[in-house]
Amino acid sequence: MLELNTLYNMDCMEGMSQFPDKYFELAICDPPYFKEYGKENYPGSEISTTGIKRNRFASNHWDVPDYEYFIELIRVSKDQIIWGENYFSEMPFMGPGRIVWDKRNDSSSFSKCEIAYCSLHNRTEIFRYLWNGMLQENMKEKEIRIHPTQKPVALYRWLLGKYAKTGDKILDTHVGSASSLIACHQMGYEYAGFEIDKTYYDKATKRLEDEKRQMVLIEPARTLIAWKEEQNEN
Repeated sequence: MLELNTLYNMDCMEGMSQFPDKYFELAICDPPYFKEYGKENYPGSEISTTGIKRNRFASNHWDVPDYEYFIELIRVSKDQIIWGENYFSEMPFMGPGRIVWDKRNDSSSFSKCEIAYCSLHNRTEIFRYLWNGMLQENMKEKEIRIHPTQKPVALYRWLLGKYAKTGDKILDTHVGSASSLIACHQMGYEYAGFEIDKTYYDKATKRLEDEKRQMVLIEPARTLIAWKEEQNEN
């Protein structure tokens, strides 16, 4: 079995096969929704000084998961939060539980929110957090964007605080920018993460390791109990 608290540069299907049934209490995953992100005409592309269009977020491993991926994900995890529900809604296992991330970017031409399937309840929950180009909710601790579908660490901290319990093991099959793993490390959760693209794996690894070093130098990681006490006080 693979070790926990590690980000692996490998196909998540191969990685999940290394774990027994229901090993992870919670999987929080952000798989590719559609193939356009890997194309040169994706909005993240740029015009170079030579006039040639290049995509700074291009990927050679932008494969939308098939039915077998979801079957394996459910095998290895007890509960799931899966972003891109509106693209995977035909999957028969998805119940009515939803999470909506309101990006508070009404002036933008991009999506105003993102939707996740949540197996832990039958209602819809909303998390509001500004994420619009250069503008972010927490500009004092602005996150550097290294991935086209990068989500804020604060979103994953909110998800863990609301849906995970002390001692839970967390799985992320498509790590991308490592926001999920950073949140796990900050809140004291064990995790396993997979990122098949070597370029993004290297960037995510550096971002995660930089966070770990910063926490050691500046302040110890807050425990889940301490985090929840702080939320109750607010």
